[in-house]
Amino acid sequence: FTKQMRTLLGDEDYDKFIRALQMPAPASVRFNTWKTDSLLLSVFHSQLDKEIPWCSAGYYLKQRLTFTFDPLFHAGCYYVQEASSMFLEQAIRQYVQTPVVMLDLCAAPGGKSTHVQSLLPEGSLLVANEIIRSRSHVLAENLTKWGYLNLIVTNNDPADFTPLTDFFDVILADVPCSGEGMFRKNTEAINEWSLENVELCRRRQRRIISDIWTCLKPEGILIYSTCTYNTKENEENVQWMQQELGAEPLSVDISDHWNITG
Repeated sequence: FTKQMRTLLGDEDYDKFIRALQMPAPASVRFNTWKTDSLLLSVFHSQLDKEIPWCSAGYYLKQRLTFTFDPLFHAGCYYVQEASSMFLEQAIRQYVQTPVVMLDLCAAPGGKSTHVQSLLPEGSLLVANEIIRSRSHVLAENLTKWGYLNLIVTNNDPADFTPLTDFFDVILADVPCSGEGMFRKNTEAINEWSLENVELCRRRQRRIISDIWTCLKPEGILIYSTCTYNTKENEENVQWMQQELGAEPLSVDISDHWNITG
């Protein structure tokens, strides 16, 4: 891992990266715009640090709270989510302006699905899928608390969707990965990492995308994401999609002030 990241980033940025991994992960929340008003925000005001610039309803917190004791959390007034995951909003806002049928393929526990529900144009339908049955129950619970309609929760393998040819306008595939992005908050992710697991994940990801590719309408949009750093599961998979499936990459406009590079 050290060798691949140093090669990817260079010595100076690698040292910054390692220091960042040793710092506590900042806590952040995304408010439910359907349930949030000025009164609710005033309750949170003393805990809010600053806005997340790429998410209209996202905020960093000054410290991590005990969310399970908060009735507003259980009422679906906000969702606790990593700020980087909220970047999905930019892809949706820039490319989805009319009602769509959308599939969130690997949706549990529901962070991105709840976010998508707040963003999709009125009249859209979201299918939120999770292959692991126990996690699909958590997904359904979180989406129920969020409170939006026009939603279906499913518990299927990606291959089960293959017969739905040209069905979805948008597919979000936040695929299972080697979890390098979890190193800062989960030491178990470090212990589970290996080159063999990276290769296993890369193959699984390609199988997943192959299974659902024909479900995407012509000119449809696939949003592919992972929570890992290596190029095998990211850039190399995108290149594979272009070469083997005929995918065309789309750019997302990013403000220089966000300090996001790619």
